[in-house]
Amino acid sequence: MIVELGHFALALALAVAVFQGVVPLWGAVKGDALLARLAPRAALAQFVLLSLAFAALANAYLSSDFSVANVFENSHSLKPFVYKWSGIWSNHEGSMLLWVLILALFGAALALFARRLPADMLAATLGVQALVASAFIGFVLFTSNPFTRLMNAPLEGRGMNPVLQDPGLAIHPPLLYLGYVGFSIVFSFAAAALILGRIDAAFARMVRPWTLAAWVALTLGIAMGSYWAYYELGWGGYWFWDPVENASLMPWLTGTALLHSAIVMEKREALKTWTILLAVLTFSLSLLGTFLVRSGVLTSVHAFAVDPERGLFILGILIAFIGGSFALFAARARLMEGGGLFAPVSREGALVFNNLFLSVASLAVFVGTLYPLLLEALTGAKISVGAPFFNLTAVPLMLPIFLLIPIGQKLAWKRGNLLGAVQRLFVALLAGVAAAAVLAFVYHGAPVLALAAFALGAWLIIGSFDEMVDRATRGGKGMVLARLRAIPASVYAMVLAHVGVGIMVLGIAATALETEKVVAMKPGETLSLGRFTVQLRGFANENGPNYTSAVARFTLSDSTGVLAELSPGKRVFVGRQMPTSEVGRYRYGLSEVYLAIGESSDDGRVDLRAYDKPLVLLIWLGPLLMSIGGMISLLDRRMRVGAPVRAKAKMPTEGATA
Repeated sequence: MIVELGHFALALALAVAVFQGVVPLWGAVKGDALLARLAPRAALAQFVLLSLAFAALANAYLSSDFSVANVFENSHSLKPFVYKWSGIWSNHEGSMLLWVLILALFGAALALFARRLPADMLAATLGVQALVASAFIGFVLFTSNPFTRLMNAPLEGRGMNPVLQDPGLAIHPPLLYLGYVGFSIVFSFAAAALILGRIDAAFARMVRPWTLAAWVALTLGIAMGSYWAYYELGWGGYWFWDPVENASLMPWLTGTALLHSAIVMEKREALKTWTILLAVLTFSLSLLGTFLVRSGVLTSVHAFAVDPERGLFILGILIAFIGGSFALFAARARLMEGGGLFAPVSREGALVFNNLFLSVASLAVFVGTLYPLLLEALTGAKISVGAPFFNLTAVPLMLPIFLLIPIGQKLAWKRGNLLGAVQRLFVALLAGVAAAAVLAFVYHGAPVLALAAFALGAWLIIGSFDEMVDRATRGGKGMVLARLRAIPASVYAMVLAHVGVGIMVLGIAATALETEKVVAMKPGETLSLGRFTVQLRGFANENGPNYTSAVARFTLSDSTGVLAELSPGKRVFVGRQMPTSEVGRYRYGLSEVYLAIGESSDDGRVDLRAYDKPLVLLIWLGPLLMSIGGMISLLDRRMRVGAPVRAKAKMPTEGATA
């Protein structure tokens, strides 16, 4: 009965979303305050109904109700509780229900917390958001229903994909969806601004906190996915340029550009066209990512759907919203003329430079990801575009951005002094040279690119801190603490985010220094791995709650003695009978020794891949600091100041009360 109630709530949510997407939006356009005031109430009702639907599916998973086809296909009674819970979104139907729930969550959050928005802008934004929700709720109901019952309920389920039975899955997809779907609110704001003709600094102020929140979630989601792949798949890498990885990277790049563009639009009334375009592009790329994963055009651990009907449905949504938004953009182009003037060498100019390179990098990833699919669709020919293409196109486009970040912070608004900004960064430049020299000394020489990247990372870190030091010591050193307290939270956030970029660059540079050994070993044999010694002691079998595991036991030692015992292994899960790799890791500082086993041979040998990875954890520490910087920025008082109500608004401001 609970399952049927969830199904009914989902259907009712579709009706509410359609109402919200038509009636309040019409009221906003026509100046009808009564109709416009219905939008926040409808948004809250939609969220409540979708929460009930999600709760019904969650109850089916947690109670192991195998009469529900979705639960039977993706769960097992022996699964630990956390994996029963994360199993809800480990499949196509459940993940799409989570998708629309988060879509409704952002609409409800806007309805509750955007009280100072003009009522017509709030109604138009929530109306556009509801149109997006209507399309995807319809997709779930008509092609991806998670509540379908089985005629004869089996006694046991098949279990989830074993690769996905990991704590990372409980975190990674929800964070990605918060990022993907969070940009829907930014898109809705942009569409509403175009519809109502309100493209000004107030629009930039409205979208910045929502853009920032979505960007933080997407940054954490991508980093968590990278870390999960690193330790779960047993391949020792952090980024594979998989098409679905690229699908998350593209909106992150344009979303980063949007963040910076909105700053210029708010402060200088400039880059209106660019900001609106980036808002549309970022959510369009999020929709493209949804299409790639759900359409069946890709074969990946991320790709759930293989039904052409679903692919065509999502393609229709993609065409409707992307095509419609660009048509609206073209129709309203004249409203985006004008804006503050600035010299090419200025803080605005640096941000434009940043945006251009981020956008072109996103385009390079777009071409490399979609070209093989398009070529196969048109000619039937199959080609593979892998890491070499992206490393030679997208990566070099990021280097000028990294070089310019500290310089851009030193430039004045409207007109800056490039030579003066570079001169004030002498300490950062010296730090970069020193970092490369230390690296070369410690490792008795290193690849040239690694040295250059290390210097770049140090330049970013010290150069980013230089902005805060300059503000604190401006006007003398006697009031440093008072000046530090007076610095706005947004400045601390900017510094921390840029430092995070530098730390990530250091971690990526350090991958050129890792030691890798691939050998076949018997019990008692040893392997030299840099300054470490790895010895295979033997084999053992272990049983988990819903799996059996064959592990190889290693001891790791150095000149001081035994450091750790590591037990990489292979797990076979009950239900699907699929093997997965479990790695053994020893962490020392920000570095790791990483062991992964392969196949065993009849003579008692096992294949081993062993890595010594110096500073590898910096790769994920950097994005974590970037995200913390974004969170701090959200705490800035200026982020909580609503858009001012226009004196000549067509209707009174009602806020977002419901």
